[in-house]
Amino acid sequence: MTLFTTTNYPISALIEDIDLAKIGLPELQRPFVWPNVNVRNLFDSLYRGYPAGFLLFWDAGADGSLKVIGTKTDRPPAKMAIVDGQQRLTSLYAVIKGAEVIRADFSKGPIRIAFNPLTERFDVPDATTTKDKAYIPDISILWRKETKLISFTKSFLKELTATRELSREEEDQIEDSIGRLFNLPHYQFTALTLSASVGPETIAEVFVRINGSGKKLNQSDFIMTLMSVFWDEGRAELESFARLATKPADGQASPYNHFIKPSPDQMLRVTVGLSLKRARLEAVYNALRGRDPKTGLDSPEKRDEQFARMQRGQKTALNLANWHHFLSALTLAGYRGEKMVSSETVVIYSYVLYLIGIEHFAVPRDVMRQVIAEYYFMAALTGRYSFGPEGRFDSDLASLRDLKTAEEYLAKLRELMGLALTDDYWTINLPSQLATSAARSPALFAYNAALIRLDAVALYSPFKIAALVDPAVKGAKSVLERHHLFPRGYLEEIGQKDIKQINQIANFASVEWPQNIKIGKQSPAEYVRALDSALSAEERERMYFWHAMPPLWWEMDYQSFLVERRMRMAKVIRRAWEDLSGKSRLVSVAPVDVTELIAAGEGDAIEFKSTLRTNLHTGKHDDKMQLAVLKTITGFLNAKGGTLLIGVSDNGEIQGLEADGFLNEDKMGLHLVNLMKDRVGEVFMPYVHYHFEDEEGGARLGCALRQGAKSRLRQGWRLSALLCPGRRRDPRATGGLDPGVLQAALWMTGRWPRDLSALSASSRFAGRSTCRNVLCRKGFWIVPLGLVQRQELLEARPRNQQILHFDQPPLKRRYFDAQTSCPRQGSKLE
Repeated sequence: MTLFTTTNYPISALIEDIDLAKIGLPELQRPFVWPNVNVRNLFDSLYRGYPAGFLLFWDAGADGSLKVIGTKTDRPPAKMAIVDGQQRLTSLYAVIKGAEVIRADFSKGPIRIAFNPLTERFDVPDATTTKDKAYIPDISILWRKETKLISFTKSFLKELTATRELSREEEDQIEDSIGRLFNLPHYQFTALTLSASVGPETIAEVFVRINGSGKKLNQSDFIMTLMSVFWDEGRAELESFARLATKPADGQASPYNHFIKPSPDQMLRVTVGLSLKRARLEAVYNALRGRDPKTGLDSPEKRDEQFARMQRGQKTALNLANWHHFLSALTLAGYRGEKMVSSETVVIYSYVLYLIGIEHFAVPRDVMRQVIAEYYFMAALTGRYSFGPEGRFDSDLASLRDLKTAEEYLAKLRELMGLALTDDYWTINLPSQLATSAARSPALFAYNAALIRLDAVALYSPFKIAALVDPAVKGAKSVLERHHLFPRGYLEEIGQKDIKQINQIANFASVEWPQNIKIGKQSPAEYVRALDSALSAEERERMYFWHAMPPLWWEMDYQSFLVERRMRMAKVIRRAWEDLSGKSRLVSVAPVDVTELIAAGEGDAIEFKSTLRTNLHTGKHDDKMQLAVLKTITGFLNAKGGTLLIGVSDNGEIQGLEADGFLNEDKMGLHLVNLMKDRVGEVFMPYVHYHFEDEEGGARLGCALRQGAKSRLRQGWRLSALLCPGRRRDPRATGGLDPGVLQAALWMTGRWPRDLSALSASSRFAGRSTCRNVLCRKGFWIVPLGLVQRQELLEARPRNQQILHFDQPPLKRRYFDAQTSCPRQGSKLE
C-alpha cells in the first residue's frame, strides 16, 4: 500500500484551504512562528523563484484534534494536517492574510515584511524603512481585498517621486517588481500527503526523522512530539505554564515571577530530571519510546511505564507552591530579578535538585530551600553549567542515584559545593573572573548578590541596596546605577583610551543616580575626600569593606587599583557565601562501631595505628608517625574508603591516646584536622569523619573515610626564602641567577602529575595560568617566585633534602635538573 501521494499546490490554494479548514496543525507541531528575519528570507527566495522545499501533509480526518493556523479559533477543525513545513506555511498565511500569530513568548501579533521595489530588497521593518518612501512598509497590503494593483502602484510612485526624481527605467523597474510580488501566491509548492491509514505514532516517527537529519529541531522538540502522541495533556500543561509565566496574573495563582520566564522546553527538562534522573535528552527520547538498548525494539509496556513516571514528575514540577518556594531560595541567596541571572540553565537545574530533595528524600522544605540557596549561589558564581551543561548535570544526577537518605543527599550537595569553592578558587580563580568588562559576568552578579546578602548600603548613600533593587519597579531612570570609581572622562584625560580597561568590573560601584551625575568626570582625589569626610570612622570602615575599596585608593595608579579591588571583591563574595552557608544545618554522620572492627582485625578497609605523632621507641614526637597516618588516610580516599583507628596496636591491643601527649581530645582532633588541611587538602575534609571513644584500656580515635576525589599527600611540603649570593653569571651559562634575588622554592617528594594545571583542587597553586610553565624532574617540583607571596613562605627545607629554586619561569626547550638546579640549553621541555 502506498503511504503517500504527491501534489503541486500554489500558495493561493494553500491559503484558501487553511481558510476553508482543510489544513491545520497536528498537536505534535510547535505553535511558534519563525523570527521575522527567517520570514524575510523565505519571501526573498520565493520572489526570486528559488526552491523552498516540500510540504508534508497527513490526511487525519476531521477528528477535532488539529490546531488552526493563526490565532482565530472560530473555524471548524481541519481535515489535513501539515506535518513538515509548518513554519513556512504559517509565515506565508500570516503575511498574505495579515493574520496574527503566536510567537515564542506566547504574545500575539502580525508579521510585517518591508520591500524596496527599486532594489528588489526585502527587510524586517525598522525606523529607517518606515520613513523611507522607497519601501513598501508592509507587503501584506498588496493582498488585501480592497487593494487594486494598478492604483497601488500609481500611488506608490506618486509618493516616491514627491521625495526624489525617478527615471523612466526606474519607474518601469518599480512597476515590474510590485507586479511580480503581487503574483507571488501563484508560486507552486510540492506537497506529499500521507494516507489516512497512517497512525499518529508513525506520523511522529516521520516527523522526527525528517527534522532529525538537520538542525531544525532539538531533542526537546522530539520529546514534545512523543508527548503529543502519547500524552497530549502533558504537553499542553507545559505550554500553559510557560505562557502564564510571561505575564502577571490579576489576583490569581500564577507561575509569573521576576527571575525567569521558562519555556516549555525548560520545564520539560525539569520533569525529565525529576522523573528519570537524566539530563541528556537524546537518551530520554529513546527511553520514552520504550526502546530496548540491546534489541533496538520499542516496548509499549516500557513506554507506558516511563510516561507514567513523567506524569507524576510533571505534576510536582508544575506545582505552583513548589515553584515559588524554590524561587525564594534565589532571593535568600541575594539575587533579585532576571537582570541578575546570567544563566537560566542554573535556575532550571537548581529547581530539579530542589524537587528531588523534597520529593524523593523527604527533606523538609525550609532545609531544602536553604541548601539550594547555597547551591545556586555556587553554581551561578562558578558558571557550573555554562559549558556542556547537559553532560555536567547528567554527571551530578548520576552521583545522586545511589543515595538512600536525606542526610546523604544533603551531604552530597555540600560536597559538590566544597569541591567547587576551594581556597584556591576564592584567592586565585575568582579574582581572575573579575578581570573582565563583561556587563553580564556571573562574578559581577554574585558580587551584587553578596552586597544584598550582607545588607550593604549603596556607595555614599544611607539607603540599602536591597531596598533600591526592586525588579517590579521600572522607571525612566534606574534608581541604582553603576558608577566609574575612576570616571571615564578622567581616565581618557590621563591617556587611558581602551574602553575595555575603562569598563572593568573592578572600576564600578553601585550608587544612586543623582550621586552618579554629581560626580561626573572628577578625578577620585577630587570627589572622594568630601564624601569620605561626611562618614564616621565606623561607617567608612563598613563602606570600604562592602565596596572593596583599598585605603587611599584614589592615590593608587589605575592598574594597581584594579588588581587590589578584585581581591577585595572576591573577599566580599566569600563573606556573603560564609554568611549564607553558615546558616545551614549540619548533617551528622553516624560513628563507626569500632568494637567489631577491632575484633575483625586489620584488612583492606581497616587499619590500626598506635599513635598519631609519637614514636613509642624513642618516646618523642616524630613526623614519620604523622606521615604514616596521612598515608593511610590518602590510601583510603583514593580507594573505596575505610576506617583508621588510632590508639590501637597492630595486634588489636588498645594502647590509648596518652602517649601522644595532647591536653584533651579537642586538641588532638584539631591537630589531625590541621594535618589533613596542610598535607592532603581542605577540599577532602568532607570525606573524613572522626570521633573519640572511651573503652577499657584507654581512649582511641576513630576516623571513618569515604571514597572521594583522588587525593595526593603533600609529603614534606616546604617553601624557603633564599638570598642567592655569589657572582653574576652569563644567562647562557649554567645557573643563570642574579645576586640578591629573593627566590621561592617548593619541595615535594610525592608522585604528582607532570603538569601543575592537572593538579587536583587540593593544590593551592591549581588554576594559575603560569603553572603550565612549572616542570617536574625526578620527583621534585620547582615553582617560580611569582606564584607565591612572601607571607606564604614556610620554614627551610628538611634535612638531607634537595631544594630547587630559580628566579623566573623556565623557558621553552629548557628543563631543570633536580640534582644541579641548573637550566640546560637545548634539551626538550618535559
